[in-house]
Amino acid sequence: MDRKAIDAICTEVDFLYDEMVSVLQELVRIPSVTGEEGPAQAFMKTQYEALGLEVHSLEADRSRVVEHITYCDSGHPFKDRPNIIGIKKGDPRKQSIILNGHVDVVSAEPLKQWKHDPWGAEIENGRLYGRGALDMKAGLISNLFALKALLQADLEPMGSVMLQSVIEEEHGGGGGALACFLEGYTADGMIVSEPAPWVTVSLAGIIRCTIKVQGKSAHPSQSHLGVNAIGKILPLYKALEQLDLRRKAEVHFPLFEQNGAPSCHLIVGTLHGGEWIASVAGAAEMGCRIGFIPGEKTDDIRKMIETLVADIAHQDEWLRDHPPLIEWHPFQAEPHYQDPDHPFVQTVISALSHVQNPVTPVKPHGVTWTEDTRLAQHFGVPALSFGPCGERPHGIDECVTLESLKSAAKAAALAAYQWCLGDKS
Repeated sequence: MDRKAIDAICTEVDFLYDEMVSVLQELVRIPSVTGEEGPAQAFMKTQYEALGLEVHSLEADRSRVVEHITYCDSGHPFKDRPNIIGIKKGDPRKQSIILNGHVDVVSAEPLKQWKHDPWGAEIENGRLYGRGALDMKAGLISNLFALKALLQADLEPMGSVMLQSVIEEEHGGGGGALACFLEGYTADGMIVSEPAPWVTVSLAGIIRCTIKVQGKSAHPSQSHLGVNAIGKILPLYKALEQLDLRRKAEVHFPLFEQNGAPSCHLIVGTLHGGEWIASVAGAAEMGCRIGFIPGEKTDDIRKMIETLVADIAHQDEWLRDHPPLIEWHPFQAEPHYQDPDHPFVQTVISALSHVQNPVTPVKPHGVTWTEDTRLAQHFGVPALSFGPCGERPHGIDECVTLESLKSAAKAAALAAYQWCLGDKS
């Protein structure tokens, strides 16, 4: 990469730093919980327009997105919740790039536990606090200023650069990134600016379900006539716990184990039983989140759970006659794997290497969660993620480190500039 271009880009991002922080504060102060992204998207639209981009406002077409294999239903209507796309057109013979980020955030509750106002965007000790400050409004703004730095440094990308501010990533991206892809907003490479200091090239598959067990209610004085659903669901919990331990020991994917963690996780996140303390519980249910690795198939993982539940039920006289019910949730995410040796990945790694500590090589990573990155594989677009860093995403006093905001903008600008120099294959 040209040394003069690197220096010019980094210098321009440094010059824009105060403005970048100010714009991020404005965005964090606009609540945008999934389903309520409209005002924040109006703000992003003005930002893209001010940069002189060709701006498109796209409300998802439910009839189109619902037919796609990756669609997850968030339960929210799409009206007044557009995706905002800003395009700086370049030479169509050159490679193009998408810089993508989601504007939706999770709930800030319980508000009373926050030290900092979740919608205040307060700055303390080099950190900006607020719901979505890290996940992932900082990434969204770093993308904006990456392109702004290129343009102000007179380093206009040769190929097209597309900025995307999308909705409902936290609920599967059905009306967000998926809708953008289906409407033709694609490119030759895609960076999703999720918070991480590394290049994420692989994501876990995830499915969720609720397992329901029927019992027989009874008054405490006639408990011998009832069947306690809580007791009946506990063997299912233990069986899932054992399955999780077995899979942790047997299922391996090296990119997921770089930090010593297991490759897959199965958790029971909720457990509810009964309606009243003085009644035998007539029903119980538990909610499960099952993770799996690239190469494993969603249908096979579902069958594994269904077979396990059926086997445990067969061992119990009551459950044989009253089999548990498994309800699969709309949210599902297939695993994602992007070849680390792909030229796009290598371009991004090179860009990050120029702005991070050169003593620590930038390496591709895998993570056991999911992101919008996974959708790109269905449209032939090489995709990965990296972005600003911080603490407590989705948690109390979520924050982003402002120095990393600057670094992410520099890396995104360098990657976009270098990638867009290349000819389309």
